[in-house]
Amino acid sequence: MCGIAGILATTLSTEERGEAVVRMVRRQRHRGPDESGVYSQSSATLGMCRLAIIDPANGRQPMHSSDGRFSLVFNGAIYNYRELREELQAQGRVFRTNCDTEVLLVLCQQAGASALGRLRGMFAFALWDAQEQRLFAARDALGIKPLYFARLPGQGLIFASELNGLLASGLVEGRIDPVSAGEYLAWSGVPAPRTIYEGIMALPPGHRLTAEPDGQVQLHAWWHLPEPRQPDRAARTYPEFVAGLRSRLEDTVRAHRVSDVPVGAFLSGGMDSTAIVGLMARHGTGRLKTFSLIFEEPGFSEQSSARLAAQTFGTEHHEDVLTGPRVASDLPQILQAYDQPTGDGLNTYYASRLAHAGGVKVALSGLGGDELFGSYPSFRDLPRLETLVRWWRHLPGYLQQSLVRRLRHRTSARSRKLADFLAYARDLHELASLQRRVLPEVVRLGLLSADVRSQAERLGPHHPRLDDFAFDLFGADSFQVISAWELRTYMADVLLRDSDVFSMAHSLELRVPLVDTVLLEWLWPQPQEFKRHHRQPKQALADAVSDVVPAAIRRRPKQGFSLPFPRWMRHELRPFLEDCFAPGSLARCPWLDASAASQVWRNFLAGHDPRAWSRVWTLAVLIAFANRPPPR
Repeated sequence: MCGIAGILATTLSTEERGEAVVRMVRRQRHRGPDESGVYSQSSATLGMCRLAIIDPANGRQPMHSSDGRFSLVFNGAIYNYRELREELQAQGRVFRTNCDTEVLLVLCQQAGASALGRLRGMFAFALWDAQEQRLFAARDALGIKPLYFARLPGQGLIFASELNGLLASGLVEGRIDPVSAGEYLAWSGVPAPRTIYEGIMALPPGHRLTAEPDGQVQLHAWWHLPEPRQPDRAARTYPEFVAGLRSRLEDTVRAHRVSDVPVGAFLSGGMDSTAIVGLMARHGTGRLKTFSLIFEEPGFSEQSSARLAAQTFGTEHHEDVLTGPRVASDLPQILQAYDQPTGDGLNTYYASRLAHAGGVKVALSGLGGDELFGSYPSFRDLPRLETLVRWWRHLPGYLQQSLVRRLRHRTSARSRKLADFLAYARDLHELASLQRRVLPEVVRLGLLSADVRSQAERLGPHHPRLDDFAFDLFGADSFQVISAWELRTYMADVLLRDSDVFSMAHSLELRVPLVDTVLLEWLWPQPQEFKRHHRQPKQALADAVSDVVPAAIRRRPKQGFSLPFPRWMRHELRPFLEDCFAPGSLARCPWLDASAASQVWRNFLAGHDPRAWSRVWTLAVLIAFANRPPPR
């Protein structure tokens, strides 16, 4: 795993580019503390810092082709690099190392953009072609690894693995984009390709980029969700489906263990992480290290399930007790690690710290199971709401408006969310586009300053990907529609982004076997009744690993991993929140209505809605992010 950076510009000297790239690499050093390198050629400068995982002694970057034409910086892991290497060797290619970076370099040299479809893994990379004077960059299909870029004044492009790295260059400004701030309040993360900063973009998942020294930049999608209907690939019976799923689960876990350093695993005690740890323990060598967070507050910790799994699989299990006072003490440091504001991710920050302290450089996570096997409430609720919305549209307009107003005046978050569904949704796609909203639209608009509010009103309440999704998912069943929305929005823009930032803050390579294109492309056309049982959403996963996962874990209801924020925010985190909502802090957020923001905090202190905490925390993090000192 690495942090990469680079500049393509004719208006800057080699020395100016080199100094800026060195600053970016230094700022991202936590992503790759083992070694670093910078290379300039013509109008391009590339840099990287490396966390040595595969062929640690020989994978130095930037890496150059044997003829000197191509230079590569690469962040990620290619899990099928050995198979690709054998194919390329059979075609006469000679390799100097045993690392996946060189395989990627040779494959791109031979196949160009078509190489992307051959890769199984997580990646963001940039390839400089000295002959054509062209930069080629790409990001993995599902958005596990990030890549940010900006146009430079005049002509040129700058890129990095982290926004904080880009800012360290001194060539781009970190002005918060008011429109992005408004979108963050809706989704608890800024949907790509926007970022929180004006003029800085995120390369979307499954996209590639080409850039020329004259300033031309082109983006293209290289991966799309599979066709929804593939009768020849769908299992005919449930036992056939379960057997196929088991085979693919073993395959993806095996692929994600590829490493020349020890690999551990996060173990929450839930179904997803337990299945992964069980398959790792069954097919691995040596004693596996596992890592869990536990809490003092009853109802939040899954300690007993995690310990049962660790005992069953014989792992070397590590636990860390996370408390409110500890989080409060660490918040300044955590805010410095933030790439963008987020309402999530603290669990990954602490689990990654624990894994790093436990002596591993690589850990596997169970992220992705909820999206693939339909265990989020959205899979249950949205089809029901679709039926309700069809009925609702036949009511007289005056009655609709009256009922929506009543719902919006209720204090519960659930009622206000239902009001948004009824006011703005006409079909399943529009319902899905609203599902992950954090703040109700009326509340969100009220929090924005007048000029920003008018922009937000023009953009509307729906997710910016709505039109794209409605087109891409034509013919998909309801399960596929909801799964796609969860995969391509909340997972990509919040969960995966946070996982990358907070794991790399502790120099840990976090891998996600369930977020795998090979598994997804097999699972996608399978009958939805096989993938999700209406009473037990992860029944298929449980049946596929019934001989591995203890029955007590297979049969327990989904708990979901959450922190005791409602309590902490009224006690240990209260000083932090009081500071966020203080007049001085709000004055540095001109795109917010200060009085409305203060009212949100006062309402939380006076209210009793257990779901309100996430809205307050999301807003507070945005304010704190805007007030934090410049990243060091």
